[in-house]
Amino acid sequence: MSLKYTAIRAMFEALWLSRLPGLVRALSKSRGVIFTLHRVLPDDPEDFAPNAILQVKPDFLEYVIERLRDLGIDIVSLDEALERLAAPGKGKPFVVLTFDDAYKDNLEYALPILHRQEAPFTLYVPTALVDGVGELWWQAIEDIITHQQAIALTTNGEKDYVETLTVAEKTDAFNTLYWQMRKMPEADRVQLVRSFAAAYGYDLEKQCRDLIMDWQQVRLFAEDPLCTIGAHTVHHYELSKLSPEHARSEMKQSADVLVAQLGERPAHFSYPLGGPLSAGEREFALARELGFKSAVTTRPGGLYPHHAANPHALPRVSLNGLFQSRRYVDVFASGAIFSAMGKLTG
Repeated sequence: MSLKYTAIRAMFEALWLSRLPGLVRALSKSRGVIFTLHRVLPDDPEDFAPNAILQVKPDFLEYVIERLRDLGIDIVSLDEALERLAAPGKGKPFVVLTFDDAYKDNLEYALPILHRQEAPFTLYVPTALVDGVGELWWQAIEDIITHQQAIALTTNGEKDYVETLTVAEKTDAFNTLYWQMRKMPEADRVQLVRSFAAAYGYDLEKQCRDLIMDWQQVRLFAEDPLCTIGAHTVHHYELSKLSPEHARSEMKQSADVLVAQLGERPAHFSYPLGGPLSAGEREFALARELGFKSAVTTRPGGLYPHHAANPHALPRVSLNGLFQSRRYVDVFASGAIFSAMGKLTG
């Protein structure tokens, strides 16, 4: 575990031991929290699994729902959350459950729990991935490094071979390649991940088909009364890297495809990756201009009455797969704590 996550774990432990989260919830003006989830899988991740932060176990998800209700917190849809924000002082504290990317494991492992618990949720759908032609590049580079004893990295036109024998070496290589790609224009990143995958015989389209639901499976969610379908662009690009016209097209076309496939235009949007490097004021304005009722980031924080007037930059709290301790759920549910963390780190 990195020093960053070790420090966060220590903070979570201190908060839990102090019983401070309950006091914060009682005194804070935060009305609720939107949780970010991605994958729900029953197995423990491997020792080298940098994307394990994106997955939680089914029993942890179920416990989260049960514990929230024990704390007197309602689980509501996005629409109801916005209504509550617009009516300060009315209703109990609430949580919104959101799932990004339309992973198949959401259908197999998350949906039965959500049904059993009668918990509303939102599924944000990147349409090219559902078409089977997108690239889950963050998972691809993990998969490739997992099975290699050395990889070639190109920096400033210079190719260098680095060993990836140990978990530490694999982690260093992943971090180097991940941030190299994050800092690139999207067209260059797409070219790099495709050439990297081709060099190691990795089939990106098969990976997409294996991990992401197809349209028939997404329709099962769209027809479910507990589910709200949201847009998540076409190709899952970081919008801030695109020209205004390209960013607008990614957002609008994703909604157009969803209405064509599912019969209803999505009212809600999720910015891919969603942090300050990926979406900012320009993207918030585009979401507003395109008529989305809300748009969510991954900037940490709780929901406050003022978000009712600015619902296109909503914060979320990630149910991070590295922090699946039941005693941390009380911390996750305290939006004000994450608002303070966001100010300290951002």
